Amino acid sequence: MNKTRIELKNLVFFAWHGALEEEAKLGQRFNVDVRLTLQEGLEFEADTIEQTVNYAEVYSVVKVVMENKRFNLIERLAEVIANEILRKFNKVAEATITIKKPSVPVECACDYFAVEVTQCR
Repeated sequence: MNKTRIELKNLVFFAWHGALEEEAKLGQRFNVDVRLTLQEGLEFEADTIEQTVNYAEVYSVVKVVMENKRFNLIERLAEVIANEILRKFNKVAEATITIKKPSVPVECACDYFAVEVTQCR
């Protein structure tokens, strides 16, 4: 059994997601990773974009959700992105979305806080 995965790593967006009022007002940077597992049985012999998932179109889906909607929970944000990808791209069997908040409103020294959500068909 062969598995084909597509990854979009460390996409950066400025958005206004978060449970705190300051996060809604000021916004912050988010980093997003997208890992897609394609359906089994796909063949790429013809070497055309129609045989796979266009990752530029996947990026557009992520960008629209990140920049045009607002969520208190990044868990919900990741869930919506995964569901939109599954809805728009029938060759995707599984979508894993990781959202990282490097500027967390917590007094700590850290790289980021993150959530990871996986949705399957």
